[in-house]
Amino acid sequence: MEAQSLQLVWVQDSEGILKKAADSSLPPNRGSSKTLEILRYIGPGLFVTVGFIDPGNWATNMAAGADYGYKLLWVVTLSTVMLIVLQHNAAHLGIATGLCIAEGAGKFFSRLTASLFIGTAMLASVATALAEVLGAAIGLQMLFKLPIAVGAVITSVFAAIMLLSNSYKRLEMWIIGFVSLIGVSFLFELAVIDIKWDEALKGCFIPQFPTGSITVIMGVLGAVVMPHNLFLHSEVIQSRKWNLKGEEVIKKQLKYEFLDTITAMIVGWVINSAMILVAASVFNSRGIKVTELQQAQATLRPIVGDAAAVIFALALLAAGLASSVTAAMAGGSILAGLYQKPLEVSDVRTRTGIGVTLLGALIIILILKDPFKGLLWSQIALSVQLPWTIFGLIYLTSSKKVMGKYANSTINKISLFIMAAIVTALNIVLIIDSI
Repeated sequence: MEAQSLQLVWVQDSEGILKKAADSSLPPNRGSSKTLEILRYIGPGLFVTVGFIDPGNWATNMAAGADYGYKLLWVVTLSTVMLIVLQHNAAHLGIATGLCIAEGAGKFFSRLTASLFIGTAMLASVATALAEVLGAAIGLQMLFKLPIAVGAVITSVFAAIMLLSNSYKRLEMWIIGFVSLIGVSFLFELAVIDIKWDEALKGCFIPQFPTGSITVIMGVLGAVVMPHNLFLHSEVIQSRKWNLKGEEVIKKQLKYEFLDTITAMIVGWVINSAMILVAASVFNSRGIKVTELQQAQATLRPIVGDAAAVIFALALLAAGLASSVTAAMAGGSILAGLYQKPLEVSDVRTRTGIGVTLLGALIIILILKDPFKGLLWSQIALSVQLPWTIFGLIYLTSSKKVMGKYANSTINKISLFIMAAIVTALNIVLIIDSI
């Protein structure tokens, strides 16, 4: 029992982590303490949200809305539901074991299996960074007329500097700021265009498969449920080392993390849906086919005004810069994990992973002839790799050897396997459609 004369307050330690402290000068305030306790456990969900409102999402969402109107909104809804469960499961691994997915693979998979698993994940990180860096470069071109190559170099350097000079806490603040800017931007866009809300509501919850839409459906799925985000969420959550702070703290974190995750994923769902709504209302209603993001911005200008076009570009730039940082961060975590090491920018493995991710993406961008198609195909590549990540995650979080008493329940296993089966089936359809 705590003495009635003491009040629990929250202070930051040298690492920026909030901790309890007793302050006898303050009267008891249970409600305030409870609120601050919740705040202690949130943050990682919002950190990874930017990963699925990135430029790759912009490309696939613009294509979905421009080509099929409101009919593919359901893909964002389905993907977000899947994402909540999967991201929660990835965070669950980090909280209970203190390991990210890559570290878990390095420790509990055979050397060959771990190498193949990590290898495909690294390729997915490069594909992700390709979309992020390219998107920011396109945003810079829209705003300042910079060549794509120059913008890509600037973005890559920005991401490297952010990772090498900032702590998790500072990065969280930057990322949350970027997400807020993107959200406000699309609220503005929705306010100045005419949405057919009855069709939009139907599109959100009733699956439709228009002719020729499977590639776009797979692109949207790959843009929302992203392999690198699962790796990153488990990395960010385990960096706080809750598993070392005792049973009570682990239980609280498991409880509050789900609130953090579901809130952050809903924010992402709203922004992704808003992108499709804008494209459906502005482009599909006028029969305009969007083949590049620059065209989308140029078309917005005469239809809804200069302000909307500038805000569109600013939001794209913010999305590209923020997601370039998280993509490179995921690459560093994945490669370090192969050697059972956590993300640490002073470690050569982490630096190599960051370098491979950003440099690999930059090289591809410099040889791309069609940036918009590059964005679309990068998202499809992520979707093809995704089953590997999901099955690996299921294995780790269902194993009592790995998780102990926190291993997945039977219901959780069934849910996860159903999602893995859906993704795999869609991949088979995509391959058949491509052939």
